[in-house]
Amino acid sequence: MQKINIVCVGKIKEGFYREAVGEYLKRLSRFAKTEIKELAEGRTVEDEAPAIIRALKGFVVALCVEGRELSSEALAAEMKAVADRGGEITFVIGSSCGLSDAVKAKADFRLSFSKMTFPHQLMRVILCEQIYRAFMINSGSEYHK
Repeated sequence: MQKINIVCVGKIKEGFYREAVGEYLKRLSRFAKTEIKELAEGRTVEDEAPAIIRALKGFVVALCVEGRELSSEALAAEMKAVADRGGEITFVIGSSCGLSDAVKAKADFRLSFSKMTFPHQLMRVILCEQIYRAFMINSGSEYHK
């Protein structure tokens, strides 16, 4: 079973975001062992970097605005390629201030979901849904229409 790590800075405060993440984690459980690691917010992204870097494992995907935009199908293909090599994937979501250059330099891939700015708590929901969608695409399910 594939291992997916989601490293995030900060905690989700709103219950509806926690419920949505929980729902996708439940759905993902049939495809992957998915773990979310919440790290403390620092005063700057540089303060947060050491803890993030210590939490990185496997193929690292940093979510950042300057990253590459992918379709859901392309993300599914990238995830399948990593899984086929037997690797685990770590997705990194920074704080509301983003990610430090040191963290981005450790990433194997930089991913952007949009040129728009999203609250980092909502981004966790969106990421979990897209990871689930990728597994559904790769399994041939009709979830992705």
